Amino acid sequence: MATQATCKERVTKNYQGRIADIRQLWTAYGEDPEKQVPDLGNFNEYGLAFDYVAPDTFNGQRRGYFRYQLSWGGPGDEFRFYTDENFKPSRVEYWFLDWFDGAKRTIRSGTDWELLTEIFEDFRDCGIVESEYHKAIEE
Repeated sequence: MATQATCKERVTKNYQGRIADIRQLWTAYGEDPEKQVPDLGNFNEYGLAFDYVAPDTFNGQRRGYFRYQLSWGGPGDEFRFYTDENFKPSRVEYWFLDWFDGAKRTIRSGTDWELLTEIFEDFRDCGIVESEYHKAIEE
């Protein structure tokens, strides 16, 4: 019986696929928010959710973060945006999660950083960031 590769062994390949998809979708969105990309749809349909995960939601989680969840279950993946008090991103992590296993890549610079922070800033400008933050801390 073949053994499944660990998340650490799979995270880079999955990240590269996701960032390529998001780059295509974001470019199309900039041209027309309803523009469809073959086999991907449009940017507004791509992710599952965008929300705020308050501190201490999970064991050992001291900082809150904004989660752009792309898939869930086994496996699942998401981008986590850590921000300052003005909701300006200071770190972005891509997490690849499978049953009782997980691995991450941290994005702090380069074209992927620019793409992801531009998307986050768009979410912030639309009011989603602040709304999700307040919704989570008021629960």
